[in-house]
Amino acid sequence: MMQISSDSASNKHSLINVMHRFIAAANNMDETIMVPSLLRDLPLEEQAASQLEANNNNNEPPCPNKQRDMYEHYLLLKSIKNDMEWGLLKREMSSGASFLEMAVKQEEQQPVTGELQDVSSDLEHQFHYHLRGLFGVLSKLTLQADDLTNRYKREIGGGNFMR
Repeated sequence: MMQISSDSASNKHSLINVMHRFIAAANNMDETIMVPSLLRDLPLEEQAASQLEANNNNNEPPCPNKQRDMYEHYLLLKSIKNDMEWGLLKREMSSGASFLEMAVKQEEQQPVTGELQDVSSDLEHQFHYHLRGLFGVLSKLTLQADDLTNRYKREIGGGNFMR
């Protein structure tokens, strides 16, 4: 079993802490939102503002398949948290293959072209690219979970008796 040193756990910019912050925000959201169905048909704040601006600029109706209400957003955040805590479970897509199995199968099917590249530098580049992306996505998801929790408190009026 891998031990995490106390130095990396105390670094506020470590991946582990970014993950912990998102999971804590998602847990807080889950504990606060006692009746998730009340979020149905409540537009996201940034979505409502952008729709209003778009309607003023080009008089086109918003695209209905891109619209999300707070309930769908809540389910998305909760699903991502569960995937992070439990790993990627078997999916019904691709005859029950997990995402990892699908990625390995796709990698095996790609033809080998030309000479072999320096695999270690390519892997290092890929790692840093995805690590930066993961930091950005987790930071945004943490903010969204906090915003959804605060909006629920405002809309439903649960802020008075919550911890």
